[in-house]
Amino acid sequence: MRRVVVTGMGAITPIGLNVDEFWSSVKASKVGIGPITQFDASEYKAKLAAEVKDFNAKDYMDPKTAKRMERFSQFAVAAAKEAIEQAGLDMEKEDPYMVGTAIGSGTGSLQTVERNKERILTKGPSRVEPLMVPMMISNMASGNVSIMFGLKGKSINVVTACASGTHNIGEAFRTIQYGDADVMLAGGTEAAVCPVGIGGFAALTALNTTEDPTRASIPFDKDRAGFVLGEGAGVMVLEELEHAKARGAKILAEIVGYGSTSDAYHITSPSEDGMGAATAMIKAMKDAGVTPAEVSYINAHGTSTHHNDLFETRAIKVAMGEVADSIPVSSTKSMVGHLLGAAGGIELITCIKSIEEGYIHENVGLKNVDDDPEFTLNYVKDHGIKADVDVCLSNSLGFGGHNATLVVRKFLA
Repeated sequence: MRRVVVTGMGAITPIGLNVDEFWSSVKASKVGIGPITQFDASEYKAKLAAEVKDFNAKDYMDPKTAKRMERFSQFAVAAAKEAIEQAGLDMEKEDPYMVGTAIGSGTGSLQTVERNKERILTKGPSRVEPLMVPMMISNMASGNVSIMFGLKGKSINVVTACASGTHNIGEAFRTIQYGDADVMLAGGTEAAVCPVGIGGFAALTALNTTEDPTRASIPFDKDRAGFVLGEGAGVMVLEELEHAKARGAKILAEIVGYGSTSDAYHITSPSEDGMGAATAMIKAMKDAGVTPAEVSYINAHGTSTHHNDLFETRAIKVAMGEVADSIPVSSTKSMVGHLLGAAGGIELITCIKSIEEGYIHENVGLKNVDDDPEFTLNYVKDHGIKADVDVCLSNSLGFGGHNATLVVRKFLA
């Protein structure tokens, strides 16, 4: 198997419009949640979201190109641009058919659907936007990144709801391992803060309805009451090790393991015994050749819903065995909300920054760990911690029973 390293990262998040801004906000325990501004949410059950602030697509592409993309695609292109620039990737020196994309989105553009449904009702079907379909469909994040940067290799969009970002990175990892590409732009993107998005998740009773941003996304807290919808993108450059060395790229970390399973249990709830997620972690660690005792940190899916946090806790205990309670666990969603298909990309970036800087962030807002006796893990609380971070696990679980885990470690030459 060929070794796969990370040489560039890009982020658009509710707490920063690039990786440096995002990570500085993470270390400051900044919460990017607030009242919804993208539409009038006064009649909706959920009135908070983690919105991206001050994003202007024209800062990343020309105005005409920006107009032909919806927000989720714009985010993906912006994050990919940052990742490519950090990696120093010069496409004029690459075989474009060996550079691909794997960028997922769980929903695509719900806004396009909303807008054109209204046109049909008020103006008739002849007034549907000519670009409705290519602006709506979720594969266009990967497609637009490919077009924008001339990436002619494999271009895919694995859609597994909230696990999409992690699955896309995992499949990009496998693509490079098996020699189908030398470089992959991989991650996830999402922009579903709109009436249908908020209304739909609220109807599932999945969203927290509090109006207090500091108590809205509180994974593992006994008062947790649902997730907060977020938006953004996390994209990284994955590269075959020798290819990266040959062009003198700075190596940020190495991806060493990937595990994927299905609960085959319920359309929205994880399996109660946690075995699906546990097996994904076990498979990923086996793939990586690491033991639970070597794991420095687990970035949990940690959505702040009752079921997820309990069942993921059970899963971690199964996968990690006797060392489970000693491994620091935290959820980046405590600051940025749930970015759906983009969550896995942002959370793996968090793991890589933790490795680079020896810092593990807290579960922001966690005041009282659930008093259920099962909640005995080392949920990072009150403040971040400085520690040597060598091996991280990043978990993602998606509606439909999709489970995915990535293992990333400090690069060892």
